[in-house]
Amino acid sequence: MRVVLLNTGTELLLGDVQDAHLAFIARQIFPLGLRIDERRTVPDGPGIRETLAEILPRAEILFVTGGLGPTTDDVTREAAAELLGLKLIRDPKVMSTISERFATRGIQFTARVERQAFVPTGAEVLPNENGTAPGLYLRANLNAHISSSHLFLLPGPPRELQPMFRRWVMPILRSVHPPSKSLECRIYRITGIGESLVEEAIGEKISAIPEVELGYCSRPGDVDVRIIGESSLLERADKIIRTTLGESIYSTSEAALEEVIVELLTKRKETLALAESCTGGLLANRITNIPGASAVLLAAYVPYGNEAKIDLLDVDQRLIERHGAVSESVARALAEGARTRAKSTYALATTGIAGPTGGSSEKPAGTVFIALAASDETIVKRFFFPSDRKTFKELAAQAGFDLLRRKLLSIATQ
Repeated sequence: MRVVLLNTGTELLLGDVQDAHLAFIARQIFPLGLRIDERRTVPDGPGIRETLAEILPRAEILFVTGGLGPTTDDVTREAAAELLGLKLIRDPKVMSTISERFATRGIQFTARVERQAFVPTGAEVLPNENGTAPGLYLRANLNAHISSSHLFLLPGPPRELQPMFRRWVMPILRSVHPPSKSLECRIYRITGIGESLVEEAIGEKISAIPEVELGYCSRPGDVDVRIIGESSLLERADKIIRTTLGESIYSTSEAALEEVIVELLTKRKETLALAESCTGGLLANRITNIPGASAVLLAAYVPYGNEAKIDLLDVDQRLIERHGAVSESVARALAEGARTRAKSTYALATTGIAGPTGGSSEKPAGTVFIALAASDETIVKRFFFPSDRKTFKELAAQAGFDLLRRKLLSIATQ
């Protein structure tokens, strides 16, 4: 079935808001054997009607997001009803729900809000438990005289759309298009290897398997390998990927590396401390975004300046004077000082030159030392990540987490 996603909203085209709907909807519908064939974005206003008129006859399933609110530029509902030759009728149940929501929150009810209670004849209301504008489902060819797709009108805010989609849209889609049992998607998250090297290692081998779709998605320090096909064929591809990239694969469930770290530490009943100079707390931020982090993270220090390194973590001033703050010796001292002070099982430390200035011929911008202190050893590795400051920090954080992951799994470091 041809599936199209139409996002509405001038804010999307101005770059003020990032589209969160494509990734969410695509992932939700894939288990049904559905994939988005086309995505369009149009500004608020007349462009919505024009685009709907073009897409409705040729799409089999059409998702439209946004334009259901109370303001004058919210015209999705009206445009769809007009194009399908359907009357808009005030729905008393929807009106009651909106009124109760406003009363509960002590918000003044205005005449404009009442627009949201009007429903095209024959449409199914999709309750919105997180906002006022309900979603609407209009089945294909609802008006027998006009050819049209299965049309879903959905609210723009993700916090409203996503629960609505899971609870109300998915059951309708299952009845329209029963799940495909043969098509499967597997994702392998890999770190420590660049995208081109991953492609070189597995690309030709997997491409030789008929009817298996291979794809990649690269992020700072990470590569996702994606294979799509029938389960029996994917087993062959799976074996190639695991055999070739095994130790570099940290997740097959789309978990972030910090999630893997928290899970491993929790299972082992072990703890972590962090000493971040050049990463400025990024590792701590990522770890504390994971539920259950409080059971494993004991302390996080950000000794950005040299005095803080000395005062907070007892780094010997002579090490800094002799080797510089960005050095193997200082990275080791930071990790060991954090582990001692926090009394943790492990400690990770970062010290580097984010750039663009501050480097030298011996230590150019992009240089970072990452240390991992444990009871039996302290490992220090030097990396070179020449990039902008934000990407540098992300790459350093990923490298640090991978160093710890390998230690926890007893994987030899390279």
